[in-house]
Order: sequence, then C-alpha cells, then structure tokens
Amino acid sequence: MRVLASLFILFVGFGVVAQSADEQTDLNGPKIAFVESSYNFGEIKQGEVVTHVFKYENTGNEALVISNVRTSCGCTAPDWNREPLAPGETTEMTIRFNSRGKMGVQNKIITISSNAVNATERISIKGNVVPATTEPEDGE
Repeated sequence: MRVLASLFILFVGFGVVAQSADEQTDLNGPKIAFVESSYNFGEIKQGEVVTHVFKYENTGNEALVISNVRTSCGCTAPDWNREPLAPGETTEMTIRFNSRGKMGVQNKIITISSNAVNATERISIKGNVVPATTEPEDGE
C-alpha cells in the first residue's frame, strides 16, 4: 500500500512540475499569433493567381524572428517580413496561389518556423479551381 501511495505522490509531483514549466514557457519569449489560420478563396478560375494577406502579432515578450516558411506545393508562394518583430507589433504575410494546371478542391498548408515558444505554426488556403470560361471569338 505504501508503494502505491508513494507512486501516486510521485506522479502528482511530476504533473505539477510539468505544468509549472509549461506556464513559464508561455510567459517568456516571443509568441506568434495569427488573426486567422485559414482562408477560403471560394471558386478560382483555372490559371488565375490569387493572393491573401495573413496578419500576425508577436504576443510574447521578446523579438520574434521567422526563420523559414514552407509550402505544401510549388504553386504556393509566401512573402513575409524577415526583420525581427518586437513584442506587441503586428505585420503581414502574403500568400500567393497560382492555379495553373490545378483543378478541383485545393487545400495548401503553409508551415511557419520561428524562434517563438510556439515554434511551428500552420496556416492554410483553400479554393475550388474551376475551368476558365472561354469567350467566343468575334464573328461567332
């Protein structure tokens, strides 16, 4: 019985220590917070290039530096501020999607790596690529 009681106390103790460490991590360092985590373009005509601007803020207490932005497809291109973002400042990340050669529902994931306490964040864009309508030529 003593062994069970000792194990219980040991596990509870580790839980409290782990919880305190998590809370402390939340308080110290940069933290990236996106206003929205996904955007749906709706219908996109095949061949169109569309863009969306994602706004984000450094809600932490140290400068935020984005080290890398990866996309799930070469058809998606990010453009972001490479300068350190001070605590409380807001900036933007522009995502451009080229629908050439695409058809149907598209879901593209953008992975952001930074020095933030939430070091890896993901945002996404969506859309349904439909055939471009062809205009009749003059005289038809």
